[in-house]
Amino acid sequence: MDCIFCKIANGKIPSKKIFEDDLVMVIMDANPSVDGHTLIIPKKHYTDYQELNNEMTTHIFNVAKKIGPKIMEKLDAKSLTLLINYGQAQQVKHFHLHLLPDFGTRDSSATKTNDEIYAKLKGLMD
Repeated sequence: MDCIFCKIANGKIPSKKIFEDDLVMVIMDANPSVDGHTLIIPKKHYTDYQELNNEMTTHIFNVAKKIGPKIMEKLDAKSLTLLINYGQAQQVKHFHLHLLPDFGTRDSSATKTNDEIYAKLKGLMD
């Protein structure tokens, strides 16, 4: 399978990982739309949310509930949007949940490099 997220989960492609357990990884989006744009990806391949079993769905959202507030705190975000794309809008056909911090400004585009944000988020769950 030629799936970029499977390659990341298997360690064949490097990523800026801020959390990992047996089932999922939380990584920085390589092309962030906002500062702190992260993705929760299952290590097992699921094409989209329709393929997720109930246990995986629950686990992903439990991770989001733990990670989301910590990202907001570390980056001084005012809110957080959780986003799942499906169909044509889903660019990578491996399920992933976007965590998108909101800083309460009109311009919500990324202003810092991923390295700057990663320095703040690395070891988030330590």
